[in-house]
Amino acid sequence: MIRQASLDALPVREAVPPLVSALDAHGTAVLCAPPGTGKTTLVPLVLAGLVGGGPRRRVVVAEPRRIAARAAARRMAWLLGGAVGGAVGFTVRGERAVGRDTVVEVVTTGVLLQRLQRDQELAGVDVVVLDECHERHLDADTVAAFLLDVRETLRPELRLVAASATTDAAGWARLLGDAPVVEAAGVAHPVETVWAPPARPVRPPHGMRVDPAQLAHVASVVRRALAERSGDVLCFLPGVGEIARVAGQLAGVDAEVLQVHGRAPAAVQDAALTASAHRRVILSTAVAESSLTVPGVRVVVDSGLAREPRVDHARGLGALATVRASRAAGRQRAGRAGREAPGAVYRCWSEAEDGRLPAFPSPEIRIADLAQFALQAACWGDPDAAGLALLDAPPAGAMAAAREVLVAVGAVDGAGRATPRGLRMARLGLHPRLARALLDGAGALGARRATEVVALLSEEPPREYGDDLAAAWRRARRGGDPYAGRWRAEASRLERALGSAGGGADARDLTAGGRATGTPAADAAMADDAAAGLVAALAFPERVARAKGSGAFLMASGTAAEPAEGSSLRQAEWLAVAVADRAPHAASARVRLAAVLDGDTARSAGAHLLASGEEVRWEDGDLVARAAERLGAIELVARPLRDPAPALVRAALLDGLRAEGLGLLRWSADARALRARLGFLHRTLGGAWPDVADDAALLERADDWLEPELSRARRRADLGRIDAGQALNRLLPWATGEGARLDELAPERIEVPSGSRVRVDYTAEQPVLAVKLQELFGLAETPRVAGVPVLVHLLSPAGRPAAVTADLASFWRGGYRAVRAELRGRYPKHPWPEDPATAEPTRHTNARLRR
Repeated sequence: MIRQASLDALPVREAVPPLVSALDAHGTAVLCAPPGTGKTTLVPLVLAGLVGGGPRRRVVVAEPRRIAARAAARRMAWLLGGAVGGAVGFTVRGERAVGRDTVVEVVTTGVLLQRLQRDQELAGVDVVVLDECHERHLDADTVAAFLLDVRETLRPELRLVAASATTDAAGWARLLGDAPVVEAAGVAHPVETVWAPPARPVRPPHGMRVDPAQLAHVASVVRRALAERSGDVLCFLPGVGEIARVAGQLAGVDAEVLQVHGRAPAAVQDAALTASAHRRVILSTAVAESSLTVPGVRVVVDSGLAREPRVDHARGLGALATVRASRAAGRQRAGRAGREAPGAVYRCWSEAEDGRLPAFPSPEIRIADLAQFALQAACWGDPDAAGLALLDAPPAGAMAAAREVLVAVGAVDGAGRATPRGLRMARLGLHPRLARALLDGAGALGARRATEVVALLSEEPPREYGDDLAAAWRRARRGGDPYAGRWRAEASRLERALGSAGGGADARDLTAGGRATGTPAADAAMADDAAAGLVAALAFPERVARAKGSGAFLMASGTAAEPAEGSSLRQAEWLAVAVADRAPHAASARVRLAAVLDGDTARSAGAHLLASGEEVRWEDGDLVARAAERLGAIELVARPLRDPAPALVRAALLDGLRAEGLGLLRWSADARALRARLGFLHRTLGGAWPDVADDAALLERADDWLEPELSRARRRADLGRIDAGQALNRLLPWATGEGARLDELAPERIEVPSGSRVRVDYTAEQPVLAVKLQELFGLAETPRVAGVPVLVHLLSPAGRPAAVTADLASFWRGGYRAVRAELRGRYPKHPWPEDPATAEPTRHTNARLRR
């Protein structure tokens, strides 16, 4: 019996007729409907003809999360008065409830993506609804692009609806071929905003870490909300760990505390989505932001935090990062409090901070690891994704890094086209790294053992399982906790997928020692530790790590890594690191999950990283030459090299000069003076006069002035024998004739009236002539070099500065009298005439002058 009254109460019903008209006319539409209007439940039923009397069509609804897909299917089945698996069913990873009479099927975007790769026409499907498209998950963006390609090339009659509560409607409309935008009015109840920032500053999140003080504050705000308001409380937190910590701090509250996240057991998820006679506190990740109505909620406590994927291509590390949630997410979260009645949202930050938050969450395509996306695009026939209709183009650097991964695991060829192996990998529904580990590991361990380890890697075990992958494997086997149940289900799914994808040994299958094997169970007796290490190394060869001592390791990627203090992994010689994260400014990554490994397995799993050859580099202040074999950045074998290639030696010596400076050369006083003179002429005249002030600029021209001495050098001591002054002379502009004017334009010394030849200092911005005052008697004009007046430092008879001037004539007229009055009593043996302009210049005393 259809529950007509409940259907009629859904506000979105007013938008249904224009939506149907838009689809009839254009085939695509954008539906904007606030939370709680029924867009996820009523619209698919109408489009399928199950209510409203329209023609019967098969409708697929794509949801970003499993919990939302199951909940939407149950809600639609309830509205129709039936059960899930009848007219309405769902398919999520590892679970399927679909019958022969199913007309509306709710799936996750990942499931729909796999279905499109198997059947590009999507035969039998008439309408696809992409729900919550504003979240910009990578799978959802990819599905939308593929569906638009299908409409354009294969099935123009396929209807497509992009639905969301808060989205870039204009952008989606353009993407869908100038599709009409249909808006539904909401009937959300008013939600009061309460700003509840911490009393004292808390550290901002970094990596996966959230300041415990922030979580304690969130727990206190939940307690405050329970005391000040009625109804259930829904609290948003970034991840499972934070939910568990806040739950621990809420012990003793007069309410049932539920923990809801993607890993939570179905029974807990169902309990959160079912009305209860008892007051509840529901601690949830972003899974409850949209698509779901949590009955009984009148209060939302928002931590203001979210998790986004991040990838460090240079270090081979990818992980989730804790970030400030966007304003759009904040609106979605607050709306949960006004679904059924007026409510309130307690925001754990200040109103002033709110304006500085990002407007929308970052699209995953801009920030995530794109290896899986790149493989999907290659299997679709568009390796560069250039022909796909995407709201945001994938970053070129991330796509290049993804292509390197795919080539290394044999998923694509040099042109980026999917190989038969790549097609098999795509059908497994795994990241390409894990798909490689499953395909190759099955040949060495047997399908079941390989799928069990890969299942551990596809959903990281709880922290209480420890950091040893093999130990976590043993615990999952005997465990009765929710994670162990999900792990067993995923391992079974992968075993079935491996069979349907043509799993088993192929030319790339490896044993732990790197030997090819044609028997899937050839090494079924391999110990768990070795098996876990093999699979992890196959998945993440760049994270194979060798001990450096004191519990520290170096990964093949070049990143230092270190297990936690007290971990048994610190005693291993080799590790296959499965999970690691690196805090900002930290010297090394922290190992979160790894398996003990042996050197042979490390070499076989990372065969594409093996390299050998001559290595000549500047190290610890001198040239080091050796023949080495390396696994990425890890040195495996090295021996001294007696006669390294001259080109390598020269390059290494240049590296040394860059690292330690040109002071490695022999700089006499004359050489330093020449460099200063040339620097002055470059600043003053430019043109052909070279820039010699900057070491980097000089090293760029090493061929012009350091040869042939540099090519003859073999070690640091040889650099110290190169006369820098003689070498610099080669940079003078001899070809133009200007080089011959060096002494004219920037003389090393200037003859003063006393007859002395005084050195000019060119190291300052203006040339300096430091000379005893008495030696300049009679000199009215300030000396010039290259047209620039020198700065005259007038010295006392003892050689101490007495005055500084760039205008001698002015000094003789005025400044001299003050200097004379101050110094003639201190130096009576030296001449201090009243008229210096007519006095005889001298560097001697009065007595010497009278001889």
